[in-house]
Amino acid sequence: MKKYLENLKNCRLFENMSDDNLLAMLGCLGAKVLSFTKNQYIFTEGETISHIGIMLSGTAHIIRVDFYGNRSIVTVIEPSVTFGESFICSETNSIPVNVVAEKDCEIMLVECKKILHPCCNACDFHSKMIFNLIKSISEKNLLLNQKIEIISGRSTREKLMKYLIIQAKNHHSRSFEIPYDRQELADFLEVDRSGLSAEISKLRKENIIECRRNFFRLL
Repeated sequence: MKKYLENLKNCRLFENMSDDNLLAMLGCLGAKVLSFTKNQYIFTEGETISHIGIMLSGTAHIIRVDFYGNRSIVTVIEPSVTFGESFICSETNSIPVNVVAEKDCEIMLVECKKILHPCCNACDFHSKMIFNLIKSISEKNLLLNQKIEIISGRSTREKLMKYLIIQAKNHHSRSFEIPYDRQELADFLEVDRSGLSAEISKLRKENIIECRRNFFRLL
């Protein structure tokens, strides 16, 4: 487990824990590491999950598919990011999304019930991890509200510009890279890809943005 220590130290769940305490906690949580290849399903819509995932390497997407088969990317999961905690803590019988590897990745799974119920060793740092878990869930709710704000735009242009302005603010710069290619960005914004590409071309001609692939600059 030591080789994953740096990524785990950057994980919200283990924030402000010493290396020794973190490694001891992994034993309490029954942590295990699994590998997934690109496009492989990590969690599948409809299943009941009991483990929180922690991305160690690679990336994955949380994807929602509606009744008609339309695909929407809810968010991207990058290294050190947790996923699944909201569904487990709400005692959801079946998750409403898919988690799919966007690249080959390694994931650590920890049993949520072992986080919520202190172990027999009564670890002093267990209460800190419960607090971190609550913070993580709260931050995910804020991101979900942000996503709702973005897709509530009435047009493709409005959705795109809301997203780019938020990214610029998060990066503290007019220039930044986004974690999506064109199709993935269209899926995240819940718009048609051809319409998105046309809108990007218009914004470039109007000297509102510069872009190449996943790099954007607000002018």
